[in-house]
Amino acid sequence: MAGAASGRPKGVKGQVLLYTGEGKGKTTSAFGVALRAVGRGWKVSMIQFTKMGEWPPGEPMGEIAGARRLAPDLEVISTGIGFVNIFGDTFSMEEHREAAQQGLRLAQEKIASGGYQLVILDEILGAVDQGQIDLEQVLEVIRGKPHALNLLLTGHDAQKRFIDTLLPEVDLATEMVKLKHPFDEGHQARKGLDY
Repeated sequence: MAGAASGRPKGVKGQVLLYTGEGKGKTTSAFGVALRAVGRGWKVSMIQFTKMGEWPPGEPMGEIAGARRLAPDLEVISTGIGFVNIFGDTFSMEEHREAAQQGLRLAQEKIASGGYQLVILDEILGAVDQGQIDLEQVLEVIRGKPHALNLLLTGHDAQKRFIDTLLPEVDLATEMVKLKHPFDEGHQARKGLDY
């Protein structure tokens, strides 16, 4: 009663988690959290930035197909139009930015809906790094999230320009560090392991 009388929100405060770094595993770790959350009866929404949800084109990525098996408790929505300047990217930066901004609007709707205990913004930091989303927009999302909502952000700040600004805003931050990667020896991504 004291919490309600004082105007403070009731219930456990949701956390803000951040998975960043140059190493593989940010999205994979986010899916691990999503799986655990669904196992506890939570509703989870993952909005993917920069990713188009298919690889190769026309074939859903493994995580998209896997998430469908857990629907409606887990939804994964890819809002990107592909990776910027790689894999034959034919889109302008303005088109990439508009796709990311649409994804951000969708994420804000999911966050405000009250229908989820966990919202994951996958590769949102990469979208900031590439200029598709402004850092201030991400800070507004974090600062304006509902009290009980848990928010998980992934991606990397390739030039280390803004990560220090985010750290005071989050409850947990993990940096994935690459020690060795098959790409370094010319090996391509593997179906089932990487996509």
